[in-house]
Amino acid sequence: MIVIGWIAGRGKKLGKSVGEYYLAGRNLGFITLFFTLYATQYSGNTIVGYAPTAYREGFSWLQSIPFMTAIIGVYLIFAPRLYVIAKRAKFVTPTDWISYRFESKRVTIVAILLMLWGLGNYLLEQLVAIGHAVSGLTAGAIPYGYAVIGFIVVMLIYEWLGGMRAVAVTDVLQGIILLVGIFVVLIGALALAGGSLSGISESIAATEPQKIGVPDLQTNINWISMILLAGIGAAVYPHAVQRIYSAKSERTLKRSFARMAWMPPITTGLVFVVGIICIVLYPGMDTGQSEQVIGILANDIAAMNSFYYWMMIIFFGGIVGAIVSTADSVLLSFSSMVSHDIYGKYINPNATDERKVKVGKFVGIVVVFLLLWIAWNPPGTLYQIFVLKFELLIQVAPCFLLGLYWKRLRATPVFWGMVIGATIAGIMTLTGNNTLYGIHGGIIGLIANFVVCVSGSLMMPVSEDYKKHIHTKTSIHDNGVQM
Repeated sequence: MIVIGWIAGRGKKLGKSVGEYYLAGRNLGFITLFFTLYATQYSGNTIVGYAPTAYREGFSWLQSIPFMTAIIGVYLIFAPRLYVIAKRAKFVTPTDWISYRFESKRVTIVAILLMLWGLGNYLLEQLVAIGHAVSGLTAGAIPYGYAVIGFIVVMLIYEWLGGMRAVAVTDVLQGIILLVGIFVVLIGALALAGGSLSGISESIAATEPQKIGVPDLQTNINWISMILLAGIGAAVYPHAVQRIYSAKSERTLKRSFARMAWMPPITTGLVFVVGIICIVLYPGMDTGQSEQVIGILANDIAAMNSFYYWMMIIFFGGIVGAIVSTADSVLLSFSSMVSHDIYGKYINPNATDERKVKVGKFVGIVVVFLLLWIAWNPPGTLYQIFVLKFELLIQVAPCFLLGLYWKRLRATPVFWGMVIGATIAGIMTLTGNNTLYGIHGGIIGLIANFVVCVSGSLMMPVSEDYKKHIHTKTSIHDNGVQM
């Protein structure tokens, strides 16, 4: 990855242009864009984190397939329109759109803080996943903490050398390895379990019937809540939005999303089945042990014969590489928002692109070592960290979903909507009441957020000048020709 980072950055003016360093020159083609979107949505943590969740929860974790599908649906609502406006206005970060649309410093600052919260949690999730993956694969020979430190060093070197272009190029190889590896792990797990899915279901029904039973009403409500939370929240990931900006053309973007619609059953669907098989293979694991179940399974599959041995080495290389690449992408987005939005807009508006990139690199080092301290004793399971990042990040969704289409949406209601929504979600999280009758705090906050945005905007008078001004900003045409 370090070598590819060096090759990708060689000859490019990465240190002198924020567009080149953070967006790969806005020139990603179909294959590269598809796989970098795929790697963003399905990092190595999807394998390392989702299988243990299926192991602990049983068949109710089937929800992981529809919430991944929902993400694509939300992307298609706003991504093509946002791309055209972003290309015309030369956006670099997601909050460039928010500043452009609402022209409000306080709205922009709140959005920046919410997005940085989401990115910080996502990066923490990747660091914890690296530790569990390597520790599980090596049966503890490489301890959790050493694994995290080792790959942080790789990640920082790699990011400095290649920027977004290096991340996107390596995502292609890692995506292919992950897809092939998932099928091999499934086949190997079935072989270890006797080869019959029906037999596996019967065994679970006999030993742990609660994991195969029909969910109760509250669990069903929680399913719907989780689908909305992940579907909307993941679609407004800052690093995902920046990939929208990086597309070579609108057609390339739409083609990539069309192929992405097939990925949930192929990726999270198969990982779910692997987690279910592990219930039979490794009964009685507690929460901590189950977090390393994929590494343990890979070891057992590798012991079957030389073919599986080498496939597991390649597969885990792909998993760890994908986790590092996702972490790198998140860190890159975090750095861009601090350097371009906070430093470039409010601290030193006259800063050159070169200066902004240097500030972003320095911030990246500080943030990653702060998160290293947290990752040393993670605050929860990978799934809990996964949910935590969405609770506040999702509150910026009205800025995109309403802001792109509804011209009456005003800055003041958007500001108070985000503040109220984030406060509700934050209080519920801090008090340990993450859900209410199965509904996540982030969704309850988002409902309040939308109500404030809509009702507040309807109550404010709209002048003809304002209508014309917003029409110009949200139009997807330039001189009558679609970009």
